[in-house]
Amino acid sequence: MKRNVAIHSESWATLIPFRISSNVWNDFPCVVCEIEQDGAVGRGEALGVSYIGETIESMTAELEAMVDELARGAGREQLLELMPPGGARMAADSALWDLEAQLTGRTAWSMAGVAAAPVETVFTIGLEDTPEQMANKAAAATDISLFKVKLGNDRPVERIAAIRAARPGVRMVVDINQGWNFDELLRHAPALKTLGVSMIEQPLPRGDDAELEHYDPPLPICGDESCLHLGELEQAAARYQMINIKLDKTGGLTHGLELARAARAQGLGLMVGCMGGTSLAMAPHHVMAQLCDFVDIDGPLLSRYDRPGGLVYERGIVTLPKRPFWGQPL
Repeated sequence: MKRNVAIHSESWATLIPFRISSNVWNDFPCVVCEIEQDGAVGRGEALGVSYIGETIESMTAELEAMVDELARGAGREQLLELMPPGGARMAADSALWDLEAQLTGRTAWSMAGVAAAPVETVFTIGLEDTPEQMANKAAAATDISLFKVKLGNDRPVERIAAIRAARPGVRMVVDINQGWNFDELLRHAPALKTLGVSMIEQPLPRGDDAELEHYDPPLPICGDESCLHLGELEQAAARYQMINIKLDKTGGLTHGLELARAARAQGLGLMVGCMGGTSLAMAPHHVMAQLCDFVDIDGPLLSRYDRPGGLVYERGIVTLPKRPFWGQPL
């Protein structure tokens, strides 16, 4: 077996500046891995996990160190031993899923044992200066009925109340991105439940969330930054009612599926999320979405452009394109 492996980086401009409690993005930089074999080319894209120190440069270096192994035929299961969880392995793993689909004539969805059904994604409302600005963004998204709202510790309840007034019938989850302390969670959670919020994602900082082990929340708490991969599931299960699986964290769909099934066995709810990115990053997340209660794969909706021929987004519903794009035989 002989393969050709290529690694390069790209940057995709955001539609508007994307703000959370701890950062602002004007673009989504990513690394792309391409693996060619027998005339077929598998592709994978990853943005990495910035809060554990991953950068485009570090992911590129990790992938370049694996080029010889990949060229000699390393498979997805071997990557679990050769590379740590993270964005670099995500890019290579995704490329191998895509390549395998083309070489075997099977889709990535069928290989994963799931349907390729349409899924409803949240639409993310980033953190703005005032509640009114966030309400205006929700009011403008008239074709969306499920929002994920970014919050910090500045008037979080007022922001949700403003959105609820602007869009009375929508469903909402909120994402704090580690921006609260435990007292703030105790204070705000009951009010958010009253306003119809379905779930609170990562309210406390990673590594400073032990108080959740003895907390009976009024609505489910979802761990994101606090559960990167299977090695962190046991602790997360003691503190959270759900986990958010992102393939940049798990190091790809192969490990992501393993984590999803182990989390279900622990009785946890599941969300699939993303770090942003184009349809090339979202497509393997669409596979994972088939197993999840909440889906957050709206990366292309937050960017100025998407890759040609990518996933189809219509009124919050995500479907596969008519022509093969990723994980589908050509």
